[in-house]
Amino acid sequence: MKIFKNNEKKKLVFIITYKASKKIQDIFNKISKLKEFKNYDIYISDDNSPDDTVFYIKNIKYKNIKVSLNKKNLGYGGNIKKCIRYAIKKKYYQAVMIHGDDQYHVKYVKKLFKILNNNKIAAATGSRMKIKKNALKGKMPIYKFIGNLVLTNLFNLIFKTSFTDCHTGLWAYNLKKIKKINLNEVDSGYNFDSQLRIKILSQKFKIKEIPIQTFYRDEHSSYHVNYSKNFFRELLFYR
Repeated sequence: MKIFKNNEKKKLVFIITYKASKKIQDIFNKISKLKEFKNYDIYISDDNSPDDTVFYIKNIKYKNIKVSLNKKNLGYGGNIKKCIRYAIKKKYYQAVMIHGDDQYHVKYVKKLFKILNNNKIAAATGSRMKIKKNALKGKMPIYKFIGNLVLTNLFNLIFKTSFTDCHTGLWAYNLKKIKKINLNEVDSGYNFDSQLRIKILSQKFKIKEIPIQTFYRDEHSSYHVNYSKNFFRELLFYR
């Protein structure tokens, strides 16, 4: 097992934002309390937010930060693709994705990067379901809790895996592995994460999970119903 030396690493934390004006400053308040972030570059990519998110982003006072504003909406997956391509172009070895809604705490970034020191691992993800009581403590809606269990078990059955959370949005990428995947073949919408997971597995690469806790605010359920339908269709298509 190859372990990268510290001086071989160039790490990027990219934050994707869309209508995140109420939460983006909270993220940086947390980042400012974590010493390890002094060793990371930060890249914020706003996906053409129609509210005042950009105003708040431009007023963030922090070193090692670059801001990119999409002239048109690229979609959830499209925005992630843009960030991954940026990281690869700038020769980062590893990257962690953070959502601008502050659902995933930045304290997990250090552990995710550490896992990627194992060169055999292509990605590391945060699992809300690895310790199931954490999901409920974080006020995960019960319909989402049950839906996650069902769809993750279905994924495991089809692909012969043992994941506990196939729908997390907290990802860390080993870019030496990820650049071997054609991102043009991955969805630019909300199915990006699930399709990328399948692409990684098809390359015989490994994905490692860590337990995390998240906090849920009020949210509308119609998206999750549509997402579940699309996810189910994709499992059949990619099988």
